[in-house]
Amino acid sequence: MVHNQGTRTLLSIVVPCYNEQEVIDVTYDRLQQFYRSLKAMDVELIFVDDGSSDNTKQHLRRFAEADSRVRVVCFARNFGHQVAVTAGIEVSKGDAVILIDADLQDPPEVIHEMIVKWQEGFDVVYGQRAERRGESIFKLTTARAFYKLLNKLSDVPIPMDTGDFRLMGRNVVEALKSMPEKDRFIRGMVSWVGFKQIALPYNREERYAGESKYPLKKMLRFATDGILSFSTKPLQLSIGLGMTSATLALAGIFYALSLRLFTNTWVEGWTALIIAILFIGGVQLVCIGILGEYIGRIYNESKDRPLYIVSEIIEISPDKQKGSHKFEVNGEKV
Repeated sequence: MVHNQGTRTLLSIVVPCYNEQEVIDVTYDRLQQFYRSLKAMDVELIFVDDGSSDNTKQHLRRFAEADSRVRVVCFARNFGHQVAVTAGIEVSKGDAVILIDADLQDPPEVIHEMIVKWQEGFDVVYGQRAERRGESIFKLTTARAFYKLLNKLSDVPIPMDTGDFRLMGRNVVEALKSMPEKDRFIRGMVSWVGFKQIALPYNREERYAGESKYPLKKMLRFATDGILSFSTKPLQLSIGLGMTSATLALAGIFYALSLRLFTNTWVEGWTALIIAILFIGGVQLVCIGILGEYIGRIYNESKDRPLYIVSEIIEISPDKQKGSHKFEVNGEKV
C-alpha cells in the first residue's frame, strides 16, 4: 500500500504524560533520535500532559519552545491515561499515528518495524510483548488472566499481551474519533473497528525511572472498563447466579420436607437458615452491583460532558513566535 502519494508522509507520535519529570528528558531524546533517522517522513510529536503535579509540564514547554515538531496539550486536571491518549489521537494530523507511553518500556526504535508493516498494507500494527522485563509474577499472572477472561466475555477478540503501543493508519484514527463513549478502552476499541491488523512481537523493557501510574486499584478499574465496555455477559452471569441460588434454595426446601415427612425430624438450629439468607443476599448484591455499573455508564453518557478540558496548548506558532496555535479539540476551537 502506498500512502500519501506525491507528498511527504506525516507521522504523528502521541505520548501521554503524567508526573514523568524523572524520565521525560530521556524519552524526548530517544524520540528525537528515532525521527531524525527517518528519511522520507515528517514527524509531529504530541505530548499530552494529563494534569501532572510535578515539573513535567515545564519540561514539555521547553521542548515545544525549542522544537517546531513538538506540540503539548495540557489538561486542566488529571482525566486519566486513556483520555490523554484520546486527546492526542483527536489533535493528530498524521497519515499514521503512533501511541507510545513516556516510561520507555516500549522502545521507540520498534516504530521503524511498525512503519514497514504499515507500508506493506496493514492498517494497525500493534506491539505484542514477547518478554516483559521487570514486572512481578503477580502482574504477569493477573494480566494474562484478565485477557483470557476478557476474550471469553467479549464478542470482539482482543490480542493477548498487548498495550496501547501501536501504529494506526488515518482510516483507523477517523473511526476512533467517531466513537464518543466516556469509558475508554483504546486497545479494545481498535480491535472493534476492524481493518487489517497485525501483531509485531517485541521485548518490553523495564520502566526507565519513576513509578507505575497503574497501581492495583487503577488496574482493577481499567479491567472493569475493558469488560463492561465490550460485553453484556456480566448481566447474563447475574441471571445465572440468581437461578443457581433459587435452585439451591429449592433443594433446601425439598430436603427439609423430606426430613419432616420420612423421619418426622425438623432441621435443627439456625445455621442452615443463616447460610441460606447470607448466600441469597450476597448473590442479590452482586447482581445489583453489576446492573449498577451498567446504569452508571448510561448516566455518564447521558450527561454528555466533554471528555476532557484543555487548559493550554504549547507550540511554536507558524510565524515562529512562541505561543499557542489554535486547532480543534472535542469539536471546538481552542
